[in-house]
Formats: sequence, structure tokens, C-alpha cells
Amino acid sequence: MKESHHGVPGSDLRLINEDLAPIPAGKRTWSAYSVFAMWMSDVHSVGGYTFAASLFLLGLNGWQVLGALVIGIAIVNVLMNLIGKPSQQHGIPYPVMARASMGVMGANFAALIRGIVGVVWYGVQTYFASKAVATLVLVFFPDAAALQATRFLRLDLLGWACFFFMWIFQLLIFQRGMEAIRKFIDFCGPAVYIVMFLLMGWILWKAGWDSLDLSLSDKVLSGGESFVAMGSAILLVVSYFAALLLNFGDFSRYARTERDMKVGNFLGLPVNFILFAIIVVIVTAGSAKVFGHMIMDPIEIVSKIDNKWAVVLGSVTFIIATMGINIVANFVSPAYDFANLFPKYVDFKRGGLITSILAVMVCPWIFVDSPKAITIFVSVFGAVLAPLFGVMVADFYLLKKQVLKTEDLYTMAPGGRYHYDGGWNKVGVAALVLASVLSIGWELCTQLLKVLPENNFGWVIGAIGGAVTYVALMRGARRV
Repeated sequence: MKESHHGVPGSDLRLINEDLAPIPAGKRTWSAYSVFAMWMSDVHSVGGYTFAASLFLLGLNGWQVLGALVIGIAIVNVLMNLIGKPSQQHGIPYPVMARASMGVMGANFAALIRGIVGVVWYGVQTYFASKAVATLVLVFFPDAAALQATRFLRLDLLGWACFFFMWIFQLLIFQRGMEAIRKFIDFCGPAVYIVMFLLMGWILWKAGWDSLDLSLSDKVLSGGESFVAMGSAILLVVSYFAALLLNFGDFSRYARTERDMKVGNFLGLPVNFILFAIIVVIVTAGSAKVFGHMIMDPIEIVSKIDNKWAVVLGSVTFIIATMGINIVANFVSPAYDFANLFPKYVDFKRGGLITSILAVMVCPWIFVDSPKAITIFVSVFGAVLAPLFGVMVADFYLLKKQVLKTEDLYTMAPGGRYHYDGGWNKVGVAALVLASVLSIGWELCTQLLKVLPENNFGWVIGAIGGAVTYVALMRGARRV
């Protein structure tokens, strides 16, 4: 008789613990609203706002930015449904799903890549939230401005104090587990909407509809240049969601049905994101009229309102919003990913603690010292993650024909379907490396070396390259 761990016959302790085991259908409690609320928490953040506003730097006017956001998010919705389906059906998280294409041990490589990206983003979003805390501190304690005169590792002492405050505050919430996380994100998204509508109303009251100028860039683009810029903006939207395009399964595994997942995705992505985008476009365009220059940081806008309690309300809301996205995009995945590396010793909570510690060590404020840095950051990391997405989707839909053997995802037996070469699918790793060289090389040539025209096509090149290379190599090796 096969040994069973956490209800999975034949499972190996090197591959399973309570957090990585499949969730039984009866314990999947997320409704369509829970998925919708998750996306609200992900979208309604300072980082999301700054990213959307930064698209103006491409030379696009307000209508073009809005159009790019709409098309981009429609693509994201389709891709999320594709990557979320197998995890919803089998109740498994992303690193376990990756075992089907990379091998039961090779999936550690895929998990480590996603985990590193999550750590960096976790630190970045914590930093964004700490800026809102600093705004609050200065409102009530103006003398604290003296702390800004001393800097360490390119961050002033007030910034360090506020960063660690947010670091500890988030950790206390995150350590309570997934059910507490679900309840928290159910609250975050709607709360942010209230303040965003108030902020938009204040901007319109100050600027007036007639004075809004939707051409905010100094660039004048030709027809061809506008087309390329629109394409870049659309793919930047996809790249912005590149991390969750890998690990959405960490959440879809909790959805009660596939319909709950799809309805929640539709409400949370196209519907919610478009409404949020409209607000961002109006507020960003209005800020140029009200303050004399375009402001792409909502916290900075809030800090300029001449009402102490308005500043408090806005700052607290953006703190909540940033905690929401940190849970969704940057905490849950690395927690699972690090647990997948050492299931016997690291569970979900310990994986989250590792994530938190590493997030401080990467000094995230260095990555986002300008809106332009954010677009480069998003596009390069999108190119890193895209090949993995292409490989996983191609494997499940084109090669495995949507059929998974759940028990074999947890066994080290040589006869297991996903054992491949001693636990590694060398063909899958080779496809991943080849596609990554292509996509990352593209981004380096366009974003840094400037030897190719500037664009943000790295994600689509990586995803398609990963899928095509993987299918070709697997069929060539007769591993279909």
C-alpha cells in the first residue's frame, strides 16, 4: 500500500506539506466576489496608479493611454483564465503546477525565479506604503522633517523608520494565514475606491472639465510612432501582471468553481481596471492644471491638499491599498515558492517571513526612484517571467491536453509521470533558458543598450518563444 501524506497516496515528504497539498473541493471557499476583491486589492495600489500614469511618458495622450489600458487588460483577463484553470480544477498552487512541465524537482527552479521577483516587488510596494506613512508623520509632527537630512543606503532616516513600521505591520497580518488574508482583501479594494472617487472629484473641482488637457507629454509622435507606442503600452499592461500570470493558481485553487473564477476575473480585471484607469487618467491630467506640472504619485497629490484630515484619509487609504497588493502579488507566491524548496522545514508562514527579510535586503527604493525606472523594471521582469508562462500554458493545453495526474505531482518514484530525468525535465529547462535569453536580450537591447528602437515587446516575445520552443523540443524528444 502506498504511503499517504496529507491525503495524497504515494506522496513524498520532499514534495508536500499542508500548504502545498491539493485543497479538497469541499474546502474551496472563494466566491466570485472573493476573486473580484482580490483583483481590486491588486489594481488599487500606489504602484498601479504610478504605473498607469507613467504611460504618458511614452508620448501618448489621455485617450491613447486609456485605450492601451483597456486592450491590455482584456488580454490579461484571457491569460489569467488559462493559467488559473488547472489550479482551480486540482486545488494546487503554482509551484506544484510547475512540476508538470519542469519536473517534480525542476519546479524548484521555476519557483525560485517567481519567488525572487515577488521579494523585490514586496519591498517596492512596502516602500510605496511607507511614503504614505511619512506623509502622515509630517502632517502631525513637522519636526520629523529633520530626519530627512541624514541618509543611509540612499534612504533618509524618516524613510527607514516608516519602512520598518510598514514591514512589521504587514508581517503581523500576513502571519495569520490565508483565511485572514481573504477577509482583509475583501475590505481593501472597495475602501480605496471611495478615496479615489473623492480625489477625482477634488481634482475636477479645482481644474474643471473644460481645462483638462489630455496631451501631457512633450513628445510629438508620427502615426507609425504612435502605433508602436500604443503596442508598447498594451504590452506593458500585460507585463505589469506578469507575476500573477504565473502564480494566479495560488488563488484560483481556492475558488469554489471555474465559473466563480471567471466571473471574478471579469469583474476584477476588465471592469474594475478600466474604471480605475479612467480615474487615473483624469487625476493625472488634472494635476498638471492644478499644480502646474503632471504628478504621477497619488500620495504626493494628497499631501498637497490643504486639509489635514483629507491628507490623513488619503494616506491611510493608500497604505491599506498597498498592503492589499502586497498580499495578492508579492507575499502569497514567494511564501509558497520558498515552501516548495524545503517542504519539510518551511511552511507558508515561514516562507512569508523569509520573503519579508529578503525584501529589506534588496533596498527596493533604488529600483523605483523615477516613473521611468518603473516602466523599465516592469518590462524587464516581465521578460524574465514570460517564458515560464509560455511553457506552462503550452504544456497543459497543447501537450497534456488539459489532463493532469495529481498524485504524480507529489511522488519521487521513477515511474511517476513528472519524474522525467531524476526529477528534472531537462527539455523544459532548455526551452526556458533559450526563450529567456531571447526575451531578456530583447529588453536589454531596447531599454538599456538602445541598439533597437525603444519598445516593450519583451513579454510577448518571451511567452511565445517559451511556448514554441518547449513544444518543439518536447515533440522532438518524443515526450508528448
